[in-house]
Amino acid sequence: MEELLEALKRANSKVDWMTDKKLYTDKVIDSIDMTSILAELEETFDIEIDMEYIIPDNFDSVDAMWKMVQELMD
Repeated sequence: MEELLEALKRANSKVDWMTDKKLYTDKVIDSIDMTSILAELEETFDIEIDMEYIIPDNFDSVDAMWKMVQELMD
């Protein structure tokens, strides 16, 4: 999880990743952030995030992103 938080901080250091909930739904992150987040996650975890995974539920919280990353790493 620490590695995920570091990747997210690189994508956008202004977001309080642990406190903010509903990151996508509440528009804490936008499409520019999403592009950076996708790139950071793919590079950090050596995964490919296909279009089927790019849905609000997978990016609304750190826990949701962590669950997605773990699933893609399996």
